Parts: sequence; structure tokens; C-alpha cells
Amino acid sequence: MARTTGRGTAPRRTANRTRTGLGGNIYMYDSTARALEVRRQLEEAPKKQLSHETRKNRDKALHMNLGYVLFLMGALCICALVLINYLQLQSDITTRVKHISRLESQLNTMQLSNEEDYNRIISNIDLEEIRKIAIGELGMTYAQEGQIITYENVGSDYMRRVNE
Repeated sequence: MARTTGRGTAPRRTANRTRTGLGGNIYMYDSTARALEVRRQLEEAPKKQLSHETRKNRDKALHMNLGYVLFLMGALCICALVLINYLQLQSDITTRVKHISRLESQLNTMQLSNEEDYNRIISNIDLEEIRKIAIGELGMTYAQEGQIITYENVGSDYMRRVNE
């Protein structure tokens, strides 16, 4: 497999192996590159001549007439109006969300304040003092055995007794 040239240079190795791949394609494995004739093939390829009709249609497509320009301007104006309306709605939503956030914060502050006041009031109530005033000043007494009547309330948490 080693070949030498007649000038006394180092031997040049070439390995010519061919294989047949899928579909019957032949692949050649070699250490030398082949000169491709791509330019010549491109120069020899026949160029298609465009018809007069095709050339006329392409020239017409490149030019814009007044009606087309007016249509594009109208479409641009409509798009601009829709965009402006969208941005205004987006701004309105942002403003409303901020307002709702402020109101929720205010509600939470009021609920905490009310809860603190309620707890303060409940802790200051002296039930023994209330019992003394009710019995001593107002003349109230504890209920006797026969005075207590028990009712059973079915379904709701509110009951009104009109008559016996």
C-alpha cells in the first residue's frame, strides 16, 4: 500500500476502500481530497428567464398605491387607539388594586383596634360588682326551681317566644 514517487520523497500512503451503504450508495474512504467542479457546474446551469407577466407582477408588488397607504394608516391608527385604551385600562386596574390594598390595610388596623378595645373592656368588668348592684339596688333574685323553662331550638340559632 505504500507508494513512492521517483524523486526520493517520503512514501505517500493512500487507502482506497469503498463500501456500499443503505440504498446502494457507494462511499469512498481516501486520504486525498478531490477537486470539486462546483463553479463550472454553476456556470453551466441554465438560468431561467422570467416571463414578462412575472416581471410585471413583481414590479407592481414593490410599489404602493394611495389606497394601500391609506389602508395601512387606518390600521395603524386603530392599533394605536386599541393600545392607548389597553394602557389606560391597565393603569386603572393598577390604581384600583392599590386602593383596595389601602382599604384592606385600614380594615385590618380597625379590626385590631376594635379587638384590643373589646379585650380591654372585658378585662375591666367585675362580675361580682354587677351581682351586688343587681341584688342590692335593683332587687333581683336568683331563679327558683320551677321558674326555669328549657326550650329546644332546632335548625337555627335564634328563637322568639311570643306567648305561653
